[in-house]
Amino acid sequence: MKKRFYSNGKLLITGEYVVLDGAKALALPTKFGQDLIVEEGKNKEIVWKSFDKDKSIWFNEIILFSEIIEKTTFENLPEKNTLIAILHEAFLLNADYLNFSEGYNITTHLTFPKFWGLGTSSTLINNIAQWINIDAFALLNNSFGGSGYDIACAQNNTPILYQLERGKPIITSVVFNPSFTNQLYFVYLNKKQSSKNAIASYYKKQNDIVPFITKINTITNSVLLSKEIESFVSEIENHETILSEILETKTAKETLFSDFSGTIKSLGAWGGDFVLVVSKENPSVYFKGKGYETILSYEEMIL
Repeated sequence: MKKRFYSNGKLLITGEYVVLDGAKALALPTKFGQDLIVEEGKNKEIVWKSFDKDKSIWFNEIILFSEIIEKTTFENLPEKNTLIAILHEAFLLNADYLNFSEGYNITTHLTFPKFWGLGTSSTLINNIAQWINIDAFALLNNSFGGSGYDIACAQNNTPILYQLERGKPIITSVVFNPSFTNQLYFVYLNKKQSSKNAIASYYKKQNDIVPFITKINTITNSVLLSKEIESFVSEIENHETILSEILETKTAKETLFSDFSGTIKSLGAWGGDFVLVVSKENPSVYFKGKGYETILSYEEMIL
């Protein structure tokens, strides 16, 4: 019997990095995501194929049940090792999916190019958790780590406020539909950032983070309630300044787009993935002139 699971991609509008330390974050699920289709197989193995947005196969491997149980690693096969590690942690949470099966044929399909950084890993983890009937946050913690906001986006079809309290996720569905969404754009910086590496770098640089968390919480609340674009711009520019100080890193606008007349805010890991652009006019000509071809409107991106 064929089963299909689907999870939404994600964008973190406020609270990047500091969400790990309990800051309140505004996150938006995207219209893009990933599915996972499970069919019965044989030979106590999983035949796994993963398709990118353009329908090309980017992962094609056979994984034995015994390799999952023993958490086998293979030289020069990092993607296979990562998947085995996730499936091993899933086995520890619910062994039934291997103990009571002869095998599986599994395919996954991204609806966004995997290099965009919209949640290739988080959508996979959430889909696997749905399939095996385990807690996706526990699976994330035991495998990739991270705040879990991306798992929350995978599971929700509305904007959310996300916060960790004593390590537990607090998720609140909210309405975020300001009148100026026609002036919001998302631009891909032609470089996928590793969330794991970015988090490690953040922990190396952070000092006393508590005062910053209070400031970010205030900004998140203000962004959510913004009625006028001027107040929205003021808040996200303040957010960039604070994160720049924490990370000891120049902002994306300072580094790449100092001559741009609008506002630019990094989303997620700084230095790659997408930025949020606020512009009264469609900024496509400007960014394409700089070599950045992927520009999406708010309506095109956000669920």
